[in-house]
Amino acid sequence: MKILGLSGSLRQGSHNSSLLRAAARALPHGAELEVFDGLRDLPLYDEDLDVEPAPDSVQRLRDAITSADGLLIATPEHNGTVPAALKNAIDWASRPFPDNALKGKPTAVIGASTGLFGAVWAQADARRSLGVAGADVLEHELPVGQAHTKLGPDGTLDDADLSSALDELLGTLNARGGAAVSQAA
Repeated sequence: MKILGLSGSLRQGSHNSSLLRAAARALPHGAELEVFDGLRDLPLYDEDLDVEPAPDSVQRLRDAITSADGLLIATPEHNGTVPAALKNAIDWASRPFPDNALKGKPTAVIGASTGLFGAVWAQADARRSLGVAGADVLEHELPVGQAHTKLGPDGTLDDADLSSALDELLGTLNARGGAAVSQAA
């Protein structure tokens, strides 16, 4: 089982990248997390650029999503919503519609922020956008508020309740991704 991780933060030392490292440690046996590192390389979505062949960075994103059994997105919250780089990646991955890389892809959205609410608005907006694009989106959320006190840069999650919630969410994503693999076979 291969899960592709996308961090919606481009910042080095990102809490959301640390949250993905925590997820990698917590994945069920037999599952692995590969983090996509090319969000900053994507051009801004422009329908004039949405041609075949796609720009190399766009094709790399689409291929990474297509080859994964599931998708795990960790998003910060910028001005109450999804950061531009993450929304741009979703827009590129959603094309061509309806037969795109996201179609039917088991997807979970989690988020961390230094505020109290753990990017819940950004998570909701990302889930909505991904669902419209055709992804099979889990309705679970994992808000990690005050992330600077709960997440270590190495991916340690110092909160038993959050660790348990992350385990549950990853178990659901793994099961849904495994079911999708079985149906495709």
